[in-house]
Amino acid sequence: MSETAVQHLPVLLNEAVDALAPRDGGRYIDGTFGGGGHTRSILDRSAPGGQVLAFDRDPEAIERARQLSQTPSYQDRLAFVHASFGELRTIAPSFGFAPADGILLDLGLSSFQLDAPGRGFAFGLDGPLDMRFDTSTGPSAADLVNTLDEEEIARIIWQFGEDRNSRRIAAAIMRARSSAPIETTPRLASIVEQAVGGRRGAPTHPATRTFQALRIAVNEELETLASVLPDAVATLAPGGRLVVIAFHSLEDRIVKQFLKRESTQCLCPPEQPVCTCRHEASLALVGKAIKSGHDEIARNPRSRSAIMRVATRLPASVSTAA
Repeated sequence: MSETAVQHLPVLLNEAVDALAPRDGGRYIDGTFGGGGHTRSILDRSAPGGQVLAFDRDPEAIERARQLSQTPSYQDRLAFVHASFGELRTIAPSFGFAPADGILLDLGLSSFQLDAPGRGFAFGLDGPLDMRFDTSTGPSAADLVNTLDEEEIARIIWQFGEDRNSRRIAAAIMRARSSAPIETTPRLASIVEQAVGGRRGAPTHPATRTFQALRIAVNEELETLASVLPDAVATLAPGGRLVVIAFHSLEDRIVKQFLKRESTQCLCPPEQPVCTCRHEASLALVGKAIKSGHDEIARNPRSRSAIMRVATRLPASVSTAA
């Protein structure tokens, strides 16, 4: 499918932008430009003087950002950088976006990535087993399945895919690669399917969790998420909003636990009479977790698993600032 034929629908678009509460003159960071839907809406809602700094690891997404920046109403208001949002804390100041009035972290893949056979994200499409967000650097999924030992492959599938058949799948991968390298998405999907005995009426393909696990491992997604959350808080201005959209339980667990910790004033055990941890809340939670409604899921089935959490940056206390 050509890129022009792909329609990317940003997930929880109105909900996310409402949560950011863009205003004229504000500075906002979009951690994943993707198809540009969130960025465009933030720019529209913060006109005429609001600005956005967009990150993306995907060179094709950065080219889309470049094209959007040439739109007359967005000129001089959209900056973009080919980098992971994991580098936010060091890059944002150089663009004048520290402090920022809002940060959006959309952790999902864009339809441009999912629907491109050459990117290797979807086992239903015939393409190379790549899965890198940034195709210019780092090992691909094919590199992992063809070089790692059986124990490490099983660990990845279990830890990042939560597949109870991880050891069986890893053993099947080892057997298959002994005859020829595993280089395409259909071949890996077939290996997994044969290893677990086929679909057997299951609603999802048996290779789904393996593909998810490899993608997470290739792009170091969970490590990057865990490191960027405190950096995002440090980059936000007091009153600034942090909005995070996760797409599976592994991501959301990291986000939920971080927000709970950073919105809690003291972390000492309840039975302890005096606080000794000296932890001070840096965030205030905003509302409850938000999921896609029936209408959005009908328009965009990929939004089904999305869950959004929002928090506001609190002013630093005198003791914290000191």
